[in-house]
Amino acid sequence: MPSLDQAVRAALANRHALIAELHAQNTDCYRLFHGSQEGAGGLTVDRYGPQLMVQSFHQTLDRAELLALQALVDEFLGLQTALVYNDRSKGNSRIDRSDPVYVAEDAALVDLVGQEWGLNYRVRGRHAGQDPLLFLDLRNARGWVQRHSAGKSVLNLFAYTCGVGLNAAAGGARDVVNLDFAEGNLAVGRENGALNPALPAMQFVQSDYFPAIRQWAGLPIAARRGQKLPSYPRLEQRQFDLVFLDPPAWAKSAFGTVDLLRDYQSLLKPAILATAEDGALVCCNNLAKMPMDEWREQVLRCASKLGRLVREHEQLPPAADFPSNDGNPPLKTLVLHF
Repeated sequence: MPSLDQAVRAALANRHALIAELHAQNTDCYRLFHGSQEGAGGLTVDRYGPQLMVQSFHQTLDRAELLALQALVDEFLGLQTALVYNDRSKGNSRIDRSDPVYVAEDAALVDLVGQEWGLNYRVRGRHAGQDPLLFLDLRNARGWVQRHSAGKSVLNLFAYTCGVGLNAAAGGARDVVNLDFAEGNLAVGRENGALNPALPAMQFVQSDYFPAIRQWAGLPIAARRGQKLPSYPRLEQRQFDLVFLDPPAWAKSAFGTVDLLRDYQSLLKPAILATAEDGALVCCNNLAKMPMDEWREQVLRCASKLGRLVREHEQLPPAADFPSNDGNPPLKTLVLHF
């Protein structure tokens, strides 16, 4: 097995042409080392503008390894990065905020700005959540949305920090709605909008997925047996030209359960019904254990049961900075054209 130094050097060499292409596209947010596929499972190295984000999920790096890794990256990029190390090797991949290995400099932890597809994004090395504010493996899908949004109404479901909505606005969408349960996520989405003042304003809806999407789809909202439903915003039934569905692997609320492995259909059905007859639905599944062929069959079968004709479908693979040796990357993205 190659040493960490050798593995990182090989990964950087493999990205030379890609990174030049990304820089030409005004993108400075990308993965530099994808450890699970490049020789160091559980280790990721990402660039977010001026910041270098190193995360370990299985085993803690020691200080010498960490600083050597940063030196390699800085030499490769020809700049001095602001290093943040998040050790997430403890239970449930929670960040060890005690920083026993490396304490980031203040300049690395202040609010910074990164770019992707020419758009500005808020970058924070540490915030209330555990994950970075921009999921880099979704870059190709965000770019697809930017290229296919002109004149359309766009619904961004499980919007997180609203990167998909931002790309829709940049692509000339006439109407962009971002839905997320967490006000903190939408607050960052509003920051991202403010960082791109030339774009039209987006809409933000804070709500659990199920009552919101079922209202848009014209479906009833049923309470679980013996439970009283919490309050939720009232929304008018409508359909959108372009719908983006990127749910988490699992979540539970009083309105329903998100379970990508056992019940993707409960998420997909109302999303299909909220998509216009001649529209498009982009749906994602980030479970590594779910093969693309099996999941594609589930998605197409669900559309067929609803009587919705899928004229064509296409797969959007992650970018080359997220290699997959077995051809089955964890993030699977499928576009349905109705």
